[in-house]
Amino acid sequence: MNSRETGANAAATGSKTSDYGRGAALLTVGIGVTGLVTFAYLSFASHTLSKEQYGQIGLLWSAVFLITPIFYRPVEQLLARTIAERRARDQTLAGPLKIAAAIQLTLGLAFAALALAFQDRLIDDLFDGSSTLYWIMFSSVLAYAVSYFGRGLLAGNQRFGLYGLLVLIEASVRFMFPVAVAVGLLSGQNAIALGILAGPVISLFVVPLALMGRQRAARAAISDRRSAAEIVEDVSEEMETLDAASGAIDVERGEFTMSEGGGFALAALVIMACEQAILNAAPFIANSTAGGAAAAAAVINILVIARAPMQLFQSVATSLLPHLSKLRAADDYGEYRKSVRVTLLAISGVAVVGALVMLICGPWLMRLVFGSQYEYGRLGLIAITVGMGIYLCAATLNQTALAAKRTGAAVACWLTATIAFLAWMLSPIVEDPLTRVEIGYPASSLILFTLLFVLYQRVTPRD
Repeated sequence: MNSRETGANAAATGSKTSDYGRGAALLTVGIGVTGLVTFAYLSFASHTLSKEQYGQIGLLWSAVFLITPIFYRPVEQLLARTIAERRARDQTLAGPLKIAAAIQLTLGLAFAALALAFQDRLIDDLFDGSSTLYWIMFSSVLAYAVSYFGRGLLAGNQRFGLYGLLVLIEASVRFMFPVAVAVGLLSGQNAIALGILAGPVISLFVVPLALMGRQRAARAAISDRRSAAEIVEDVSEEMETLDAASGAIDVERGEFTMSEGGGFALAALVIMACEQAILNAAPFIANSTAGGAAAAAAVINILVIARAPMQLFQSVATSLLPHLSKLRAADDYGEYRKSVRVTLLAISGVAVVGALVMLICGPWLMRLVFGSQYEYGRLGLIAITVGMGIYLCAATLNQTALAAKRTGAAVACWLTATIAFLAWMLSPIVEDPLTRVEIGYPASSLILFTLLFVLYQRVTPRD
């Protein structure tokens, strides 16, 4: 390798690292603010409604944000990984985009069929006879199909600023509804619930406009930057390598099949189902076994400690997966391991700070945010915070499994941890559902992290 090639490779690696750092920073700001707005939505709802009404809003919230990642985030991750990988290899994108769109449409229709088939049961058992809350859930989940597809396109093309802006707009629109109820412009539970639908509806307009605007800007930038001499030089270089490449055109095109895309999406769907079961199943179990909506509300509140950082982690995960996919395509495992190590250290730092906050003022903070009707012990709050850190480290290692295309092994890790968590939550060993969560969440997170760490070490070569 000559000095020119060495310099080019070093510059490319530096560019990849810089892209990941900038992307994570942009998304951390955007999604961090989104997390605060989301927290404020639940806080306003808690202070405005009775415990029973807020519990139903919490169940609606949990249902929507349990279902949408399961059905739609697999396609987001498929797009993020595939677009980044194929851009690094100068391969076409039209085929993968069509396949991803077909998968997303299929998943949306599958949800609609299931939701309609169980309509009466969902209305009676989940929403205490409220058909309005059911239809808000139904419409919200369908609308999120567009949002998640747009997120995948933006992530794969590393348009992280637009990604963060999209989710911030959704959360801000949602937050306007409990604010309107608090100041008297609107009233009642249904008005607050409509905010959950309003967020993804905005995406139906924002995503197409953002993508169209980006395409126009990119075409204009290319036109401005490239001189005639540069175009001639590029064409000459392509002609010089044409003969060498002619025998491997099909390989370079890297045909992307429905089988490959569908297999990844199916595995990612199972992983998302497991993730949402760990984060969202506990309120439903509490609702059905120990005290109804009020008990569910108490569990929902404490799990906000785990969910709010998940909003921030989306910024890391969204930028990390395409970054790692590009590094694997370039066989740059030194930088690959460095990116993973830095991410794990950053998450650990956040968890330590969070645990200290809970140690100092956790119970007071929870009363301030959710009202004096909810009481939480200091040790339980610390346990959930530590579990959050372990869980996010495990989720980071999951991105390495997806980048390495070891989705089957990752699914086995997630299923093991999820089954352990659900078995514990359904067991009669501990009567109080809140205590069960405080023990089960960190324990299952540790199981997941251990299994995924072993997988990461096995499938990641040393530089």
